[in-house]
Amino acid sequence: MPRIICLGMSALDAIYRVAAIPAHPTKILASAFVESGGGMAANASVAVARLGGEAHYWGRVGDDPLGARILAQLTAEGVAIGGVRRVPGAVSPSAAILVADDGERLVCAFNDPALDPDPSWLPVDRVAAAAAVMADVRWPAGAAVLLDAARAAGIPAVFDGDVGPPAELVDLARRATHAAFSEPGLAAAAGTDAPGAGLRRIADAAPATLVGVTLGPEGFLWLEDGAERRIPAPAVRAVDTLAAGDVWHGAFTLALGEGRPVAAAARFANVAAAIKCTRFGGRQGAPTRAEVDAHPDAARAAAAATAGRPI
Repeated sequence: MPRIICLGMSALDAIYRVAAIPAHPTKILASAFVESGGGMAANASVAVARLGGEAHYWGRVGDDPLGARILAQLTAEGVAIGGVRRVPGAVSPSAAILVADDGERLVCAFNDPALDPDPSWLPVDRVAAAAAVMADVRWPAGAAVLLDAARAAGIPAVFDGDVGPPAELVDLARRATHAAFSEPGLAAAAGTDAPGAGLRRIADAAPATLVGVTLGPEGFLWLEDGAERRIPAPAVRAVDTLAAGDVWHGAFTLALGEGRPVAAAARFANVAAAIKCTRFGGRQGAPTRAEVDAHPDAARAAAAATAGRPI
């Protein structure tokens, strides 16, 4: 069972199902509600656990009741939380999220500035025992320490490049072995809305990193030996895209930790994220390993790999 460390944000999400995202201030009635753990790295760690990995979440929460609930939910999913610091006096992260009938969402999140950014307490001596690591952009100082330690240990170091300050996105991409951006994150980091051009700009700035971008229903696009490669996503009817990117990054990191090449890891992650999109409730919709392996796309990829054909 590969050990995977996911570092970054965890939160508690209040998720409301609505017909459409309001364009103007108003009052609306939700058709469904669920409270679920959230946060990019925390969601990824839950995805890893459900997909059969030994998941470890590293991050910070407050020493408040909200933080206790966040950690209890991670523990219930089988995620190890020995790398979590509870910051005295800080309020734990939370978010209110509207999910529309077309699967899109509106997120209002709170991340307390009192969550101490100092990463000196992180147990980096444990990194060498991991098969791979993943860090999001929400705690740059911690992400830098983890990615550097993973590179030094010679294991895959995946960066989840969602929206953030451009300089921090580029710096963390340089430290990673694999930087997988969201479309908005890539646009912010590269200064262009064109994914191919954006990847080339990041590749020029981070020449030792494999760079790619998740494109939702269009799959995963990355640069390899200077050429663009793409693995398409399975076609699904999206019910809720919340946490789909986090599930993708957790699945991708796990697959790399299992020794899969990038194309196979991307196909595995695409299937996991697509299944999640068919289910309401944020990370509660993350699939199990059996569900991913049974999907036709994953089965075809496994058969091709066994036969030695390109996937």
